[in-house]
Amino acid sequence: MAGTVSLNRIQRKTAVIEVTGTAPLIVHRWSEKAREMMLSAQQGKKAPKTLKDPQADYESSMYRFEDGGHGFPIMAFKSATVKGGARLFGKSVKMTELRQMLTFHPDGFGTDGTQLVRIAGEPEIREDMVRVGMGTADIRYRAMYREWSAMLTVEFVPSVIDLDSVVALVDAGGTNGVGEWRPEKSGSFGTYEVRNA
Repeated sequence: MAGTVSLNRIQRKTAVIEVTGTAPLIVHRWSEKAREMMLSAQQGKKAPKTLKDPQADYESSMYRFEDGGHGFPIMAFKSATVKGGARLFGKSVKMTELRQMLTFHPDGFGTDGTQLVRIAGEPEIREDMVRVGMGTADIRYRAMYREWSAMLTVEFVPSVIDLDSVVALVDAGGTNGVGEWRPEKSGSFGTYEVRNA
């Protein structure tokens, strides 16, 4: 008869890591108007043409908490950490393992249900010429945070990975960036570095 298996509970720790933008953050949340147009197209309905409203496009590009505070999807920071860590630390870390090792906790939910982290910074309107389907040119109005920071709450298992390694991975994620036109997407925006941990 096999002996009794005795296991200890896994110990978890939480780190609060402050990151500060090293380049402006451009945000582009899917607006209700865009969602309705996509749904209409998928249902074979022709969406009526509407006039472009730069101010409305700018306002709808931001992620907001119910209290009006500014935010950004927490999962973007996890993705940046996983990709940046795998790219910069090579074979010593695997993306699949990093996804399981680290849990990024949101500060709450946005008005559209997205899990968000709070962004400290003042937005400004940005006008960009972009290419959309079939090479058609369009003008987009989005919010940009020229100076910004965020406090990331990261849960980890210290018997598997230590705090210094978690901080190093989050910092590596800053080279990958978040938001529109980040380095991963051939841009130079949305980068950040660890300020405090």
